[in-house]
Amino acid sequence: MSRPLVAIVGRPNVGKSMLFNRLVGRRLSIVEDTPGVTRDRLYAECEWCGRKFDMVDTGGIEPTTDSEILLYMREQAQTAIETADVIVFMVDVTTGVTASDRDVAAMLMKSRKPLILCVNKVDSVGELPMEFYEFYELGIDGDPIPVSSVHGTGTGDLLDRIVELCPDAEVEEEDDTIK
Repeated sequence: MSRPLVAIVGRPNVGKSMLFNRLVGRRLSIVEDTPGVTRDRLYAECEWCGRKFDMVDTGGIEPTTDSEILLYMREQAQTAIETADVIVFMVDVTTGVTASDRDVAAMLMKSRKPLILCVNKVDSVGELPMEFYEFYELGIDGDPIPVSSVHGTGTGDLLDRIVELCPDAEVEEEDDTIK
């Protein structure tokens, strides 16, 4: 039985690669403030509470573009969306809801896959910033999950939700047979 696949998608520079690295526990994806650094899909195994699944990091989705590189990145993200069992849609609390976020949300909801809204860059502790609540307007089922990819806060809640939505997320039993 293959492991479930979880895709991290969103527009450029919302912190997808940093979150990917944090969740898989290794620095596999290049993290840079320049849009377009992540272009292809990058896969790695992730484990949470004894459950294993694969994660895929994608480049940013720019819904309206004529750039060949951005079109290629969108095509790669679309492939990840089609093959994923669960989609983590990442947005940036510091920029608020953008037109691109609305377009990507509409595209993801059409996929009819389990969808988690992950609001990144919630770096302060205590009360959530007022901008966080804007993301409810995207109409995604369930409450948005605030995270800080930099500090790691909120990632446990995100992983709990991922495991809850993974269709085949089973605890793998050790094989005791001698070979």
